[in-house]
Amino acid sequence: MNRFVFMTVGKTHSGKTTFAKSLEKQLSNSVVIDQDHQAQFLNTFYPALLPKQGPNKIKYALTQTIVDYAVRETNHHLIVCNSNLNRQDRIKWLEYYRCKGFTRVLVHFDLPDDVLEERVGKSKRSKNIFRVPISYQELLARQQELMNEGSANFPREDEADHLLVIQNPDEVESVIGKIIKLVKG
Repeated sequence: MNRFVFMTVGKTHSGKTTFAKSLEKQLSNSVVIDQDHQAQFLNTFYPALLPKQGPNKIKYALTQTIVDYAVRETNHHLIVCNSNLNRQDRIKWLEYYRCKGFTRVLVHFDLPDDVLEERVGKSKRSKNIFRVPISYQELLARQQELMNEGSANFPREDEADHLLVIQNPDEVESVIGKIIKLVKG
Protein backbone atom coordinates (compact mmCIF):
# COMPACT_ATOMS: atom_id res chain seq x y z
CA MET A 1 0.00 0.00 0.00
CA ASN A 2 1.27 3.44 -0.93
CA ARG A 3 1.21 5.59 2.21
CA PHE A 4 0.78 9.34 2.17
CA VAL A 5 1.75 12.08 4.57
CA PHE A 6 -0.17 15.34 4.39
CA MET A 7 1.69 18.20 6.01
CA THR A 8 -0.15 21.44 6.68
CA VAL A 9 1.69 24.74 6.40
CA GLY A 10 0.12 27.97 7.56
CA LYS A 11 -0.25 30.67 10.14
CA THR A 12 -2.39 30.45 13.24
CA HIS A 13 -6.16 30.33 12.68
CA SER A 14 -5.77 29.52 8.97
CA GLY A 15 -7.84 26.33 9.24
CA LYS A 16 -5.16 23.64 9.48
CA THR A 17 -6.76 21.72 12.36
CA THR A 18 -10.27 21.94 10.91
CA PHE A 19 -8.92 20.75 7.57
CA ALA A 20 -7.01 17.87 9.20
CA LYS A 21 -10.06 16.65 11.13
CA SER A 22 -12.22 16.82 8.01
CA LEU A 23 -9.65 14.98 5.91
CA GLU A 24 -9.30 12.29 8.58
CA LYS A 25 -13.08 11.69 8.49
CA GLN A 26 -13.11 11.41 4.71
CA LEU A 27 -9.87 9.48 4.18
CA SER A 28 -10.01 5.98 5.53
CA ASN A 29 -6.97 4.60 7.30
CA SER A 30 -5.62 8.01 8.29
CA VAL A 31 -4.64 9.65 11.56
CA VAL A 32 -4.06 13.27 12.56
CA ILE A 33 -0.88 14.10 14.43
CA ASP A 34 -1.35 17.58 15.90
CA GLN A 35 1.57 19.04 17.83
CA ASP A 36 -0.84 21.28 19.75
CA HIS A 37 -2.05 18.13 21.54
CA GLN A 38 1.50 17.32 22.63
CA ALA A 39 1.97 20.92 23.82
CA GLN A 40 -1.29 20.84 25.79
CA PHE A 41 -0.36 17.50 27.38
CA LEU A 42 3.07 18.73 28.43
CA ASN A 43 1.77 22.08 29.68
CA THR A 44 -0.88 20.30 31.75
CA PHE A 45 1.06 17.39 33.21
CA TYR A 46 4.77 18.24 32.90
CA PRO A 47 5.20 22.02 33.15
CA ALA A 48 8.41 21.62 35.17
CA LEU A 49 10.06 19.91 32.19
CA LEU A 50 9.37 22.73 29.74
CA PRO A 51 12.28 24.95 28.79
CA LYS A 52 11.93 28.57 29.88
CA GLN A 53 13.31 29.79 26.57
CA GLY A 54 14.59 28.44 23.29
CA PRO A 55 13.24 25.48 21.34
CA ASN A 56 10.65 23.30 23.03
CA LYS A 57 12.75 20.16 22.62
CA ILE A 58 10.49 17.96 24.73
CA LYS A 59 7.46 18.81 22.57
CA TYR A 60 9.41 18.01 19.42
CA ALA A 61 10.71 14.75 20.93
CA LEU A 62 7.20 13.69 21.91
CA THR A 63 5.94 14.45 18.42
CA GLN A 64 8.84 12.52 16.89
CA THR A 65 8.02 9.52 19.11
CA ILE A 66 4.38 9.55 18.03
CA VAL A 67 5.33 9.90 14.36
CA ASP A 68 7.92 7.11 14.61
CA TYR A 69 5.34 4.81 16.18
CA ALA A 70 2.73 5.62 13.53
CA VAL A 71 5.26 5.02 10.75
CA ARG A 72 6.63 1.74 12.12
CA GLU A 73 3.62 0.17 13.80
CA THR A 74 0.67 1.17 11.61
CA ASN A 75 -0.19 1.42 7.94
CA HIS A 76 -2.05 4.73 8.33
CA HIS A 77 -1.74 7.77 6.15
CA LEU A 78 -0.49 10.62 8.33
CA ILE A 79 -2.01 14.08 8.54
CA VAL A 80 0.58 16.26 10.26
CA CYS A 81 -1.24 19.29 11.53
CA ASN A 82 1.33 21.90 12.60
CA SER A 83 2.24 25.33 11.28
CA ASN A 84 5.46 24.04 9.63
CA LEU A 85 6.41 27.58 8.64
CA ASN A 86 10.17 27.14 8.94
CA ARG A 87 11.48 25.70 5.68
CA GLN A 88 14.60 24.15 7.20
CA ASP A 89 12.59 22.15 9.77
CA ARG A 90 9.93 21.27 7.21
CA ILE A 91 12.55 19.92 4.80
CA LYS A 92 13.97 17.67 7.53
CA TRP A 93 10.53 16.18 8.22
CA LEU A 94 9.76 15.77 4.52
CA GLU A 95 13.08 13.98 3.99
CA TYR A 96 12.27 11.66 6.91
CA TYR A 97 8.94 10.73 5.27
CA ARG A 98 10.59 10.29 1.85
CA CYS A 99 13.09 7.86 3.37
CA LYS A 100 10.19 5.93 4.92
CA GLY A 101 8.52 5.55 1.51
CA PHE A 102 5.67 8.03 1.95
CA THR A 103 4.20 10.14 -0.83
CA ARG A 104 4.53 13.66 0.57
CA VAL A 105 1.82 16.29 0.11
CA LEU A 106 2.15 19.84 1.39
CA VAL A 107 -1.10 21.70 1.97
CA HIS A 108 -0.28 25.40 2.23
CA PHE A 109 -2.88 27.62 3.87
CA ASP A 110 -2.13 31.00 2.30
CA LEU A 111 -5.14 32.96 3.51
CA PRO A 112 -5.02 36.77 3.47
CA ASP A 113 -3.76 38.34 6.69
CA ASP A 114 -6.97 40.35 7.16
CA VAL A 115 -8.96 37.09 7.28
CA LEU A 116 -6.57 35.68 9.89
CA GLU A 117 -6.61 38.89 11.94
CA GLU A 118 -10.42 38.78 12.01
CA ARG A 119 -10.43 35.11 13.06
CA VAL A 120 -7.86 35.75 15.79
CA GLY A 121 -9.87 38.71 17.04
CA LYS A 122 -12.98 36.54 17.43
CA SER A 123 -11.16 33.45 18.71
CA LYS A 124 -12.08 31.79 21.97
CA ARG A 125 -9.44 29.09 21.47
CA SER A 126 -7.57 28.07 24.61
CA LYS A 127 -4.01 29.31 25.01
CA ASN A 128 -3.00 26.23 27.01
CA ILE A 129 -0.78 25.12 24.12
CA PHE A 130 1.67 27.94 24.85
CA ARG A 131 4.48 27.45 27.35
CA VAL A 132 4.99 31.20 27.76
CA PRO A 133 2.37 33.93 28.05
CA ILE A 134 1.49 34.99 24.53
CA SER A 135 -1.68 35.94 22.72
CA TYR A 136 -2.79 34.66 19.36
CA GLN A 137 -2.45 38.24 18.07
CA GLU A 138 1.23 38.19 19.08
CA LEU A 139 1.72 34.76 17.53
CA LEU A 140 0.13 35.87 14.27
CA ALA A 141 2.35 38.98 14.20
CA ARG A 142 5.46 36.79 14.67
CA GLN A 143 4.32 34.44 11.92
CA GLN A 144 3.55 37.33 9.58
CA GLU A 145 7.04 38.68 10.20
CA LEU A 146 8.60 35.27 9.52
CA MET A 147 6.71 34.88 6.26
CA ASN A 148 7.32 38.48 5.17
CA GLU A 149 11.10 38.01 5.28
CA GLY A 150 10.93 37.37 1.57
CA SER A 151 9.68 34.09 0.21
CA ALA A 152 12.32 32.09 2.08
CA ASN A 153 9.80 30.11 4.14
CA PHE A 154 6.96 29.76 1.64
CA PRO A 155 6.51 26.16 0.49
CA ARG A 156 7.90 25.38 -2.95
CA GLU A 157 6.82 22.66 -5.33
CA ASP A 158 10.22 20.95 -5.13
CA GLU A 159 9.88 20.32 -1.38
CA ALA A 160 7.35 17.51 -1.67
CA ASP A 161 5.72 15.23 -4.21
CA HIS A 162 2.65 17.49 -4.35
CA LEU A 163 1.86 21.03 -3.26
CA LEU A 164 -1.73 22.12 -2.80
CA VAL A 165 -2.55 25.73 -1.88
CA ILE A 166 -5.64 27.05 -0.11
CA GLN A 167 -6.07 30.80 -0.51
CA ASN A 168 -9.73 30.95 0.39
CA PRO A 169 -11.64 28.98 3.05
CA ASP A 170 -14.11 27.91 0.34
CA GLU A 171 -11.34 25.87 -1.32
CA VAL A 172 -10.96 23.37 1.53
CA GLU A 173 -13.47 20.80 0.28
CA SER A 174 -12.13 20.86 -3.27
CA VAL A 175 -8.58 20.30 -1.95
CA ILE A 176 -9.82 17.39 0.16
CA GLY A 177 -11.48 16.01 -2.98
CA LYS A 178 -8.15 16.27 -4.85
CA ILE A 179 -6.43 14.43 -2.00
CA ILE A 180 -8.99 11.60 -2.01
CA LYS A 181 -8.51 11.18 -5.79
CA LEU A 182 -4.73 11.26 -5.38
CA VAL A 183 -4.79 8.53 -2.73
CA LYS A 184 -7.18 6.34 -4.72
CA GLY A 185 -4.92 6.75 -7.76
